Amino acid sequence: MLIQVSEIPDEGLRIEGVAEFPRPFQDSTWALDDLSLVVEKDGDVVFVRGDLEARVPLHCGRCLEPYTVTVHPNVDARFVPAPATRGEERELGPDDLETDVYQHGQLDVTALLETETTLALPMKPLCREGCRGLCPVCGGNRNITACACETPAPDSRWAALKDWAERTR
Repeated sequence: MLIQVSEIPDEGLRIEGVAEFPRPFQDSTWALDDLSLVVEKDGDVVFVRGDLEARVPLHCGRCLEPYTVTVHPNVDARFVPAPATRGEERELGPDDLETDVYQHGQLDVTALLETETTLALPMKPLCREGCRGLCPVCGGNRNITACACETPAPDSRWAALKDWAERTR
């Protein structure tokens, strides 16, 4: 969904529901479930605030089983027009690090939704808090079957390093 910045009314623009976004994500397995945004402008600066809910299929980082995570990112974005030409280098201020740009007088809300959803995903996806992972010997999923494999003895070449690590704690 592209919004013409010049057409944003003074009282702002409300976007409720997902009807305006038939394909909000590049990955078709991601689903946008709910959306509530307010788009306001102050001169050339555009503010987008609100929240969304999305479901994203992931694979657990311990057992590799697929699962779906639901994320609820809060959107608080500030956009300024992209510079017309490349100017001289300038030092970024604290506000510049939290500012994005729009080009040709258009704000791409779909790209914003994908960015906010991606940033809300867990860095280490886990299917559940107590996931036991895979057996390092046979590779079996410890959540499904109890594994009777014996863990191999540690390599003796690393013993001195392990002793040093324990002494420096």
